[in-house]
Amino acid sequence: MREADACTLSETTSSEITETSQQFLEDVIRGLSQSLRTLPCKYLYDHRGSHLFDAICELDEYYPTRTELNIMRESVDEMAERIGPEAGIVEYGSGSSLKTELLLEALDSPVAYVPVDISDQHLHAAAERMSELFPDVDIIPIHADFTDRVKLPEFPRRSRRISAYFPGSTIGNFTPEEAAGLLGRIAETCHRGGGLLIGFDLQKDVRILEAAYDDAEGVTARFNLNLLERINRELDADFNLEQFRHRAIYNREHNRVEMHLESLKAQSVTVGGREFAFEAGETICTEHSHKYTIDGFSALAASAGLQLAQYWTDPQQLFAVAYLDVV
Repeated sequence: MREADACTLSETTSSEITETSQQFLEDVIRGLSQSLRTLPCKYLYDHRGSHLFDAICELDEYYPTRTELNIMRESVDEMAERIGPEAGIVEYGSGSSLKTELLLEALDSPVAYVPVDISDQHLHAAAERMSELFPDVDIIPIHADFTDRVKLPEFPRRSRRISAYFPGSTIGNFTPEEAAGLLGRIAETCHRGGGLLIGFDLQKDVRILEAAYDDAEGVTARFNLNLLERINRELDADFNLEQFRHRAIYNREHNRVEMHLESLKAQSVTVGGREFAFEAGETICTEHSHKYTIDGFSALAASAGLQLAQYWTDPQQLFAVAYLDVV
């Protein structure tokens, strides 16, 4: 995917669609060819997947969203003070931008808001809504894979500093090595004097974690299985969704929840003309969600050129939001 693409889906050229589909196909073939099969979690968020994730965020079992929202409501003024006046805000993985409303309302004269997301339709729908809510802020959506370097456009008005916003514990989807690399790229985008406001999930009782990623209503299962449906639709594959099931497992060694799709029987699947044989019980890992301690995350950030300035958490110590200075 290109570094920056502010086109709407209807304006995207056929060559861009072909390029994106080719990368999708290569990533899927590569992941399914490994001895421990994987699929990149970023592909969970097509238009339907993004809507399903919004539904997950409303579930009783899924504590991160409401906990982070409560932290924001309690402490957003302190967060805004850390960021300072006349800032440009770049949000990584913006989704529906719901928590961003609280932040922009609290900031002193923000000049620009740049949501960056891989789901084009979801991104532009959210950007239109934010433009209506904040007419005095320049809203500049970027359709991009934020795991790559994000090239920022020129802001119509000069900002005093650039601060990134990365809510929702998405940083946990990356291995510590990948997370350090991404944090380093964010630091480069913000430059010295800027900062990063980021949410991350804390280590806690395994029963709470596993319930959050395998809800009783089965919304997370539909979200996970939607990836196979997307591969069928976009890559001419023939996954039988009824022959796979969703599983959420806590890996104690790596302090992370793993989402898997388990084959319920021995079967073969064709993707892009390639055949893949699955044994009964064999899984495809579609997402990791690492859980941190405050000290552990601070050390990770320091390795990427970011220094913990302040953090906020809830009374149950379920979740944390931190402000990191670029040093």
